[in-house]
Amino acid sequence: MIRIVGISGSLRKRSLNTALLRAAGKLIPADVELEVVTPEGIPLYDGDLEAEKGVPHAVVMLQDKIARSDGILLATPEYNHSIPGVFKNTIDWLSRPPETISKVFGGRPVAVIGATPGGFGTALSQNAWLPVLKRLGTRTWFGGQLMVSRAQQVFDETGELTDETVRDQLEAFLGGFVSFIQSGNHQ
Repeated sequence: MIRIVGISGSLRKRSLNTALLRAAGKLIPADVELEVVTPEGIPLYDGDLEAEKGVPHAVVMLQDKIARSDGILLATPEYNHSIPGVFKNTIDWLSRPPETISKVFGGRPVAVIGATPGGFGTALSQNAWLPVLKRLGTRTWFGGQLMVSRAQQVFDETGELTDETVRDQLEAFLGGFVSFIQSGNHQ
């Protein structure tokens, strides 16, 4: 069984990106498990806090989930043409202390998707993740793109994906990412 950790970059209860990950969980191949997590419970990074109390429990738990996974699926909103602060903060904590970077991220397959109410998708946010993922030593998948624009129109009021075109795109994206994980090769 392939295990993927899907991290939503939003804390909102009705987050479009969390809804996108939940939809992915329903469309992912049967031999794959997708666990959806959010930044909930992860404090703002503070070096003094880390020095005094160590890495917070919520961070350690997420580090362990990722270390046991076969891949990471980031679902990123786009705020001010870039990565949302809460999401970047989560990844910053996950890289603490620095010697955990290779255990958590090193060589791990990663793909990035995103949903936004805006009309241009999450292209700028997804691009902003590239230097971060490179620095962390991930094996980033470039074989597909999924940037859902006007996302409030593709989900219903309960967060269910209702747009067949987006459903097909998401299913194809997931199939490609799973193949990338299975191949162990760079694309």
